[in-house]
Amino acid sequence: MQRGTDHMETAELIVALARVWGWVGAAVALAFLTIGIDRIDADAQGAYVFRPLLIPGILLLWPLVLWRWWQIETSATGWAARYRPVRRAHGMAAIAMCAGLALILVFGLNARQSWPVDTPPVQLSAGSNP
Repeated sequence: MQRGTDHMETAELIVALARVWGWVGAAVALAFLTIGIDRIDADAQGAYVFRPLLIPGILLLWPLVLWRWWQIETSATGWAARYRPVRRAHGMAAIAMCAGLALILVFGLNARQSWPVDTPPVQLSAGSNP
């Protein structure tokens, strides 16, 4: 049963990483929606009703939010780049996602699960319907 415990450890690790990602995202969302958004977008000053709608996106994309916030705050790019969305990587990201999905599909279809050899088959009964 060593193989089963390896899968449980992997699943627990994935859940733990997702939990950490979510907590960091929540901290970034709190900081950005209370402090940062007013500093980088003049149109967002005083507009509080739409901010909760941004929370799910910030929870998932917090590294991008931090990167753009830092870029705009430090004026690391020119004034024109502040209003231009980041699009240079979109083409490569789309290709990488397509390749990743194809690999997941291929490996998923080729993965074979081993069934316990000593487990006898059991015929299921139809049961009675009222």
